[in-house]
Amino acid sequence: MKASRDICGLIEIMAALRDPESGCPWDIVQTFESIKPYTIEEAYEVSDAIERKDMDDLCEELGDLLLQVVFHARMAEEAGEFAFGDVVEAITRKMIRRHPHVFAVSDASTPGAVKKQWDVIKGEEKRERAERRARRGITKESNAGFLDSVQRSFPALTEALKLQERAAKVGFDWSAPEPILDKIEEEIDELRVALNEGDQAKVSDELGDLIFAVVNIGRHVNADPEQALRGTNTKFRRRFRHIERTLESEGETLEDAALERMEEIWQAAKAIERQLV
Repeated sequence: MKASRDICGLIEIMAALRDPESGCPWDIVQTFESIKPYTIEEAYEVSDAIERKDMDDLCEELGDLLLQVVFHARMAEEAGEFAFGDVVEAITRKMIRRHPHVFAVSDASTPGAVKKQWDVIKGEEKRERAERRARRGITKESNAGFLDSVQRSFPALTEALKLQERAAKVGFDWSAPEPILDKIEEEIDELRVALNEGDQAKVSDELGDLIFAVVNIGRHVNADPEQALRGTNTKFRRRFRHIERTLESEGETLEDAALERMEEIWQAAKAIERQLV
């Protein structure tokens, strides 16, 4: 089997890997559940390549992510549920339907109008999906709440953001950023109390409340908390690397360096960054 630019080649490779008789022992035993963490990981690696503006890596990581789609589709086909072609047909149908201003007739001529139209069509699709699930005997709990449309499988920061956005649709929201800053200070005080009490469960609970409030302030100032934190992570890596290199030039190691010396170098790294801005 040779490499190919045709998606059919990748589908054939996956079928061969999953062959019960001649396939790969590891691939054969995988399930949707066991593959799920890899799917999430590959999506993050795509995001990382984009942030680094590394087109070579992006090409490779998109391929890895595509493999995950093919893998899941192959397992679904083996179970008699759907195949890769059904996945492609479903998304092409959805895109055509959600863009009548491109593929049909529509009055939506502004980004706002397109967004409103998109939401209406999504609502129709949601009702149709519920009907299909009902025909298959798959029903949601009768007491499903307003926030249940937010997936619990999202990363925690993303889930918090989407829960807040969803609640805001019915007016359960702060009117300005300032009160949220007061809430953050309140949560910090409650975290201090929990730390003083030595109650680990309460510390964890209060820490979650604090992070949730910080996500909220990000939403109100139009700073995506996930991206903001990623930016800080990158900054931390850069400054810590400066510490490491400086210590190496002085014949020291991270393990042997005093905290005060590392903090001194950290502050020097910050000063250098300010000069470059």
